Order: sequence, then C-alpha cells, then structure tokens
Amino acid sequence: MTQSVTYATRYDQMFPTLPADDIDRIRRFGEATAFALGERIFRAGDVGPGLIVIVSGQVEISQGSGDQPETIVIHGPGSFAGELAQLSDRPSLVTAEAIEPVEAFVIPSRRLRDLMVQEANLGERVMRALILRRVGLLESGGSGPIIIGNQDSGNLLRLQGFLARSGHPHRVLDPDTDSCAMTLVERFRVDPHHLPIVLCPNGQLLLNPGERELARCIGLMEPIDGTRLHDVAIIGAGPAGLAAAVYAASEGLSVIVLDCRAFGGQAGASARIENYLGFPTGISGMALMARAYTQAQKFGVEMAIPDEAERLSIAAADGESHYYVRTGGDETVQARAVIVACGARYRRLAVANLAQFEGSSVHYWASPIEARLCAGQEVALVGAGNSAGQAAVYLASQVKTVWLLVRGAGLEESMSRYLIDRIEAQPNIKILTETMVTALDGEGETLEAIRWRNRHGDEGKCPIRHLFLFIGADPNTDWLAGSDIALDGKGFIRTGPDVGQDRHLLETSLRGIFAIGDVRAGSVKRVAAAVGEGAQVVAALHAYLTQGGRHRSVPQAMRMT
Repeated sequence: MTQSVTYATRYDQMFPTLPADDIDRIRRFGEATAFALGERIFRAGDVGPGLIVIVSGQVEISQGSGDQPETIVIHGPGSFAGELAQLSDRPSLVTAEAIEPVEAFVIPSRRLRDLMVQEANLGERVMRALILRRVGLLESGGSGPIIIGNQDSGNLLRLQGFLARSGHPHRVLDPDTDSCAMTLVERFRVDPHHLPIVLCPNGQLLLNPGERELARCIGLMEPIDGTRLHDVAIIGAGPAGLAAAVYAASEGLSVIVLDCRAFGGQAGASARIENYLGFPTGISGMALMARAYTQAQKFGVEMAIPDEAERLSIAAADGESHYYVRTGGDETVQARAVIVACGARYRRLAVANLAQFEGSSVHYWASPIEARLCAGQEVALVGAGNSAGQAAVYLASQVKTVWLLVRGAGLEESMSRYLIDRIEAQPNIKILTETMVTALDGEGETLEAIRWRNRHGDEGKCPIRHLFLFIGADPNTDWLAGSDIALDGKGFIRTGPDVGQDRHLLETSLRGIFAIGDVRAGSVKRVAAAVGEGAQVVAALHAYLTQGGRHRSVPQAMRMT
C-alpha cells in the first residue's frame, strides 16, 4: 500500500481488534452471515452491506483498479471492515474480498448509528477507526474518482476543490506529464477540448461534469424522496447549519440538510481558526467542519449536497402547514419547519474581466490546492478581515511574497490583534493600504498582472498570476424572493422582536421558519456564534413543532401550486 502518515502512526486505532466481550455486546446490532473463499463482499463504487465484523476467517481490503490493486489491510477475527461510507449507505471507496472462508455479522448503516449512540464507549472506538481510515484514504490518494486534466485548468480546479471540500478521496492526473493519464485519454478517445474528464469508481466516464453530476456518480448525493415529511429542512451546511442538524437529530428529529457547494461554508475554507474555544493550538476550518459533518451523519441526518434551494412555498391543510423547498435539481423537500442557514456569497471585485480568471487565477479561498498552484510565486490578496488575515499568513508560508491590498487606512478596525501581529512578523507580507485593484491583465484563463491605485492617485502594476479575494460577503437570500420573509435594507433576514413581539429571537416573520448564522440580521460573524445559534434554534424548533406547526395564515405568494 502507498502508506499514509496516519496509517504509519495510528495503525492500532485504525484497525483495532475487538475482544470477545465487545463483539458479544455489538452482535445484537448485526445479522450473522458467511462468505465463501474468494467471494467479493463489496467493491469500490458499490454500496456495501454495512460494517463487517469478522468472527473467523480473513478479509482483504484493497484500493485501486486494474490487475494489481493495492492491499490496504487484511482483517482477521475480532476486526471489522468498513470506513465512513458505511455510516451513511454511500458507495464504498475500497474493495473487500474473503481470502479464507469467513463467518461474520453485518451491521447495516441504520443499526451502526444505533451502535454509536447505545454503546458510547465502544461506538467511540469504532467511529475513530472509521474516521482515521478515511483520513488514510485521503492521504494515500489511491481511491475514489480519477480526474484527468491540465493542472492549470479552471474546471479541473473546480472539481478538485469540490471533492477536497467534501472530504472525498480522489486522484488528479495530468495527461501532459502522466503516461497513464494519456493512455486513458486515448483509450476513451477524448478530445483534449473536453478535458477534464472524471472516471468514477463504478466505471462511468464523465466529460467536464458539474458538481451535482459528479456527486451523483460517486454516490455523494442520492435522489430526494419528495413524499417524505421531515421535521426540519436546514438550508446551508456551514457551522450554523451543521450545529442545528447535530442538535436536532440527536434529539430525535428527522433532518435534511441542503447546501449548494459543500459542507463547511466559509469557515471550511479557513486555513486555521485560532480563536475557537477548546482548540488552543488552532484547527483548520476543513478539519473542524468535517468533524461536524461526520457527527451529523452519526445521528442520521440526510445530506443533499450539492443541491441548491431555489424556492420556498407552503401548503396548508386543517390548520397545519408544511413547507416545500424546490431545489436546483428539480426536486422537492417537504418539511414541517425550515432553518435558513445559507450564509453569504463572496463579494466580487468591480473589474470588467474578473469572470475570465475566476476558478483558475482568481480565488475566494486559500486551501492547499491553491497553495500548490502558486508555490514560490508572488500573489496578491485583497481584504482586511480575519479571513483575509488567516489566508495571508497561510499563503506566506507557501509563496515568495503576499501583496496585501487594503482599502482602508490599516488593519486595526477590522482584524484581530493576534493576526495583525502575525502579519507584521512575516517579512514576505507587504501591506498596501488605501489601495484598490483597478484592472486585471492576461489572456484566456491565465492572469498575468494586476493593476492598482491608491488614494493619492499613484498607480502600480505587478506580474501576478494568482489573486485572492477576501472582501466580505453579501447575504445569500435571493432565493427567498416572494416568500414574504422580512429582510433588512442589506438583504439579511430579520428575526425576533424586529418582526414581532411574540417571535423567538431566531424566528423570522413567518412561523416555523428560522434564520441563524451569517444570513441573519444582527448576527455576530464568528464561527462560535454561528454554532451557538445552531444549538439555540433547536429549542425554538421544538416549541413550534409541539404546537403542531400551525400558522395564522398562509401568504398568497408562498402557497404551493
């Protein structure tokens, strides 16, 4: 196997052997079964039967395709086969085969979640192993879909970024430098103009797919059952939305979460969060949000990602109202209540040809993917908030120079002191205050230089191939047009006393619809505050559902037709 750091250092936690008494405790969650010598128990790309707890015999776990798959581990008596995919009925990322006659019992996804809750100590060991196995697959790069395309392609970066933010293992091959990639391009007779292509584990080939198409192919997203009535639909999988999902589902409510991009929101793009309670050494936004995402799945939350909410409507009968959320995939989510946690959209520079370079040279987050693209180069970053500061410090460790362009007179009014001190300590971060980008120069998708001007009228130009924008965000509330949900002058959702004296602090002008996180007017734009509102809203949600989800009236514009 292509060994990962996690595999080498935490092997015993990744692949524990359970003692007989532990196996007896969890046997009630599964069903006894047997596998013959040479029988394939599950294969990459197919949904497996669940967690396989081995009583006798051996099971080989391998990754990769072709004539020489890589062996990851051989499970024997007392061990179990599976990883995070088995927690939520997703297609497997690896292949399992019986290399001896095997006696085992199989714990399906639903019962596996019961195990996590009812046998907390044992469930913790199992969950840790599943998470570490996923980390090992991410590090080894030997499983998941294969993306083939040119490294500087905006569409390749889009697909790679989506999978990375979704915590899904994948491989990227460049046909210009990798003979295997070129062989695949020739075998499938793909015109270079159609790159990138994606080869899914189930054998399906996609030509420059959208994120939704890719998610469907690899099993990240299943069709939504429009006839099922959920207790609550949560729009947005950032810190607020995931917190609400975890707390609501842990209290027995049926929950579905929609997000148009990936879990984590803007917090997931943070290179390091250092002021979140309980993490004195800091934690990356991706790591923090991935834990929350996995925690939500542990409690049975249904995830529809990427799937965008496009319209909200109501149908009422016998005094009880149900909400309907129409999605970009032409599907409908039905719920008794809705929590709007869709955050905000990144603001864009008012530069005529900005769209030309977005995705390839203009970036709205600074992850390891972007850092590798611009390693050793000079880059420009526009912004003066904490997110900009975190990105500047992270990029400074990867690139030659970071030009930090600030529209105001300094950083003090908008950035935390610890970040300012860290920026000032970096010799390769150059701050230009009272300065704005005025133009972008380049051909095709490749940025070649940026131009700027300061308040004195002095102009500058620098050969820059990568520009990072952290200039704030606007509320993502366009999809609520016509819903009669009250917004403030900037488009943020008004809640609580602002819309009625009898309203909960987080309830909107419509009963049963709540707003939390950055999208809510007056909210504190911090990860901890968003998580707090996600927890707080569940009490109000319970109170509403206890009343039977009743409304005084249904706005005409929102009635389901």
